[in-house]
Amino acid sequence: MSLRAGNPGPHTLAFVESPVQLLNVLEWAHVHALRGAVEPVPTVPSQGRRASVAISAAAPGAELTIVVLSPTDPMTRGQLRRMADLARDEGYRVRWEEARGGTAAPFHTIGGLAGSLRRADRIVMGDPFSRYVQLLLTITRARDLVVVDDGTATMEFVAQLARGERLVRWHRKGGRPGARDLLFAPVSSSARRRLTPSDRRRVEVFSSMPVTETPAGVTVTANDFGWTRARFGPPRITKGADMVGTSLVETGVVDGERYLQAVQTLAKAHGATRYFAHRRESTDKLHRLAAETGLEIVRPDLPLELIARRGPIGRTILSFPSTVVHTLPLALAGTGVRVAVCDIDPAWLTENASPRAQGFLSGVTGTAKDVHRLTTVASPV
Repeated sequence: MSLRAGNPGPHTLAFVESPVQLLNVLEWAHVHALRGAVEPVPTVPSQGRRASVAISAAAPGAELTIVVLSPTDPMTRGQLRRMADLARDEGYRVRWEEARGGTAAPFHTIGGLAGSLRRADRIVMGDPFSRYVQLLLTITRARDLVVVDDGTATMEFVAQLARGERLVRWHRKGGRPGARDLLFAPVSSSARRRLTPSDRRRVEVFSSMPVTETPAGVTVTANDFGWTRARFGPPRITKGADMVGTSLVETGVVDGERYLQAVQTLAKAHGATRYFAHRRESTDKLHRLAAETGLEIVRPDLPLELIARRGPIGRTILSFPSTVVHTLPLALAGTGVRVAVCDIDPAWLTENASPRAQGFLSGVTGTAKDVHRLTTVASPV
């Protein structure tokens, strides 16, 4: 039986906008509950769910409320619904906000959360680059701020915080700020100041990503996916290979035609049969992949770490540089599954790609542990 949050104690408010962020909030809560929990007290289970366990007031994870700032993308919303159910199964409160459901939605959402933000002792966030989250940070009085993994962006956030730079997503860095960026600049600057440790504020980064530049005063806690391994699996391992998709085409970093050819070449070389689509990959692109590569396209209903842990999963998982080259070896530790990563050829980058794109992607691959490096596939003509 796992340890779960109860009602007493300091109030923690977590804001998530993606399924991976919600997963990592659960991982963070699991680690802190294990550190601070006392004798568990069973509570009355809700219908159809397992009994939960209350944590005493001394537990750092006590009274955790997870606020989902729901996006509009149907696939992301579906995965978030499933993750929200898992969070409720663990005994946590989940508050679903239609944060982007029209022009007035942000004002209603922020207004409705203002009281909770002012009362919260701790704020947990999955995306410090999010304008929504940055706005919410201007309201809170919490002394403890926690940033949980939002994929490889966490690496860039920590590095920017350490260097005192403005918070800009890696694939946009190097471009000229737009009108909205300039308008929002004061809020972004305020968020960066609040995310800087001081006598009045403690900051923690909870990550499975390599942190090479630790900002002064920031506490870094390792995420080893202990909750995932305890909750799911071990998986059934198949003999073949599976491939993990990426949204680098959708974010304008990699050329679509070159990506298609690279996937085709990798799948043929390694005998891959399934392609696990990233939630942001376009339908048209996936239809072309299926037609031209013969791969079975799988749209996961949960983050890939949970899908792989539940199984079945291939003995080899092929990936381009992405978060999963860091997270899957942790989630699948001890199973014998091999994660293999193929670097991005500079020739695949679009002319609009950030000047930092190649170096950042190489760093994602180079700092990954327990993965097999593949020779970059031949660049298509």
